[in-house]
Amino acid sequence: MVLLRSLLFFSSLVLNTFLFATLMLLTGLAPFSVRNRISVIWSHLNLWLLKHICGLSYRVSGSENIPDEPCIFLVKHQSAWETIALFSILPHQIVWVLKRELMWVPVFGWALALNRPIAINRSAGRAAVKEMIQKGTSRLASGNSVIIFPEGTRVAPGTRKRYGIGGSLLAEKSQHLVVPICHNAGIFWRRRDICKYPGTIDVVIGKAYQTDGLTAQAINNNIEEWIESTLEKLPQQR
Repeated sequence: MVLLRSLLFFSSLVLNTFLFATLMLLTGLAPFSVRNRISVIWSHLNLWLLKHICGLSYRVSGSENIPDEPCIFLVKHQSAWETIALFSILPHQIVWVLKRELMWVPVFGWALALNRPIAINRSAGRAAVKEMIQKGTSRLASGNSVIIFPEGTRVAPGTRKRYGIGGSLLAEKSQHLVVPICHNAGIFWRRRDICKYPGTIDVVIGKAYQTDGLTAQAINNNIEEWIESTLEKLPQQR
């Protein structure tokens, strides 16, 4: 039954993503706020489908910690779920740091490119970090919050990966607030697994870090410690 429901949800996700991506392309000349709103509606729709088809919902604690001003969200990366859900959870017009290859995907990638992402070439090393800082600072200055997955890729529950320092360097250079986000979505929506298991995903939004006077390494250490220690307190089994 889980597999059948998961296949139904996946089919719905693929279809509506294609439709919303097409709509995004048709509004390519509209203000960014219009395209961002389309992304939010897409997110709400798929979270609703996920709940009613697969029985998978979520709850958020710490929403009061989201600042009114643009900030940098450093987010735990366990599954594809958070790439859908954060449009609904966060009130800001958000932009993502992502690998540029995603924008080469027909229709979906073209629509993604219209959402003002900070697309980087991971193989470029320091040049990629420099570009991310430059574009990230520009996005923040224009009123957009930036989402970064410091682990760089999805990390399965129970395992750890070194946190990249790029997001913390952006915080150090731009002097914007950093907000950590932790969740346990990987338990219910596993990497490379078609099945979406019923239950409730816990999302915890931490207090905003003031970055004035802190080095990127200090910011990174603080964020990693908070995210990983908070994760240990969340349910680790369905």
